[in-house]
Amino acid sequence: DVQLVESGGGLVQSGGSLRLSCVASGFNFSRYPMNWVRQAPGKGPEWVAGISSGGVVSIYADSVKGRFTISRDNAKNTVYLQMNSLRPEDTAVYYCAAGLGGKNYRSYNYWGQGTQVTVSS
Repeated sequence: DVQLVESGGGLVQSGGSLRLSCVASGFNFSRYPMNWVRQAPGKGPEWVAGISSGGVVSIYADSVKGRFTISRDNAKNTVYLQMNSLRPEDTAVYYCAAGLGGKNYRSYNYWGQGTQVTVSS
């Protein structure tokens, strides 16, 4: 079975940092671009960042550019999201997802269950 399991979420003060991890199994992880998508309470999903299958190319939403860094370790089937200078507006459930489509999260093949990130002011 395909599984994406996120971890690393939690409660942090504004200006703080968190590192999210997502461990994949059940599919050929190294062949898939990976992405992070978040959903804040009462809002629709927002694509956050994506990384190519080999980890060479990464792209970011303007709202997180310069603060968040996506990376991956194909030997460990894991993708990460380092989040620095967190703001209250970053509060959301964060999902990792595998698939092509760039920022078009509706096209992704596989999704994790999500991890909650809460940033207090």
